[in-house]
Amino acid sequence: MAHPHLLVHDKKDNVGVVVVEGLTAGTDMLCVVTEDNSDFRLTAKADIPIGHKVALVELKEGDTIIKYGEDIGRMIGSAEKGGHVHTHNLKTKRW
Repeated sequence: MAHPHLLVHDKKDNVGVVVVEGLTAGTDMLCVVTEDNSDFRLTAKADIPIGHKVALVELKEGDTIIKYGEDIGRMIGSAEKGGHVHTHNLKTKRW
């Protein structure tokens, strides 16, 4: 298997985490679900730094974000499928 661009921890997650440097808009990402080692493809809609999240579905303001199978916060803006999710559009429970 090729090296993944994005890791998703749980099948219930609606975001994944970029695990490569220099991910650019238009990249056909290999995404791996660590829960069962399944994979899928998704196109990056923006340049997204390593460690930042990517929307696996269209997300709108008020949506709950699920990562590790758990609620980690709420969207304060929107993100299209394949879009960048970070502090500009997500308010985490941690902060």
